[in-house]
Amino acid sequence: MNRKEVTQKSIHLQRNMNLIVYGTTGLPVLGFPTQNSSCGNYEEFGMIDAIAQFIESGAIQLFCVDSIDTESWSDSGGNAEHRAWLQEQYFLYITEEVLPFMLTENNCPQKPLVMGLSMGGTHAAITFLRRPDLFSGLLAISGVYDTQYFFGPWMNDTLYFNAPLAFIPNMPLDHPYIAQYNAKKMVFCVGQGAWEEEGIRTLATLGRQFEQKGILAWIDFWGFDVSHDWPWWFKMARYFLPHFLMDMPGTSDKTKTTPARTKNGGTKK
Repeated sequence: MNRKEVTQKSIHLQRNMNLIVYGTTGLPVLGFPTQNSSCGNYEEFGMIDAIAQFIESGAIQLFCVDSIDTESWSDSGGNAEHRAWLQEQYFLYITEEVLPFMLTENNCPQKPLVMGLSMGGTHAAITFLRRPDLFSGLLAISGVYDTQYFFGPWMNDTLYFNAPLAFIPNMPLDHPYIAQYNAKKMVFCVGQGAWEEEGIRTLATLGRQFEQKGILAWIDFWGFDVSHDWPWWFKMARYFLPHFLMDMPGTSDKTKTTPARTKNGGTKK
């Protein structure tokens, strides 16, 4: 598997940021790591091995980025305004620095898919919902979409735009982003097992908000045995990635194969 490490000085964050590129061609995929993690997160915990068939076949090219969660979402004792400002700078870093880099490295005519796991799922959802014009789809796994989980009741204008459960209800029914959401593929998935309580609660709320706005998304609650952990995320990624590759020319039948589902929403072992 082709693997390339890249370090760039971020204009918005004023620091060196790292990313790792896996593969050389295919649908570009922006991968957000789990909470407080670096760009090596997927590799360290086995996700790269779990989805190797998609990378090695040329179906996807994966771009894994660093997080700055320890200074923003996770810094519960820090200054809330500064934490929100840092998250906004991170969002700008992703959309105005990482995305252009991805487009220079990848020759696929389709816009990137954005995906993430746990806190990475939160980042992926924020990024896509704020700029659906930049992406072809969203795969958010085990995210939490309520900023109160991280900031308590505090809110300002900066945090508001990084809070899906805050800005989606206020979106006018004729907002142009709704048409863009519905023209693309959005998948939200969460298990119903251990450590998924906030993910279940916030995704259920987001799903109701989508229904009220006429926003179409695949919202999938997996079984009560499905915990907030890597082995299940491997299965979820392998299950959902073919959904985004169905319309890609030249994608092999192997990568388009969808695993069987059990009645409770998990994949068969």
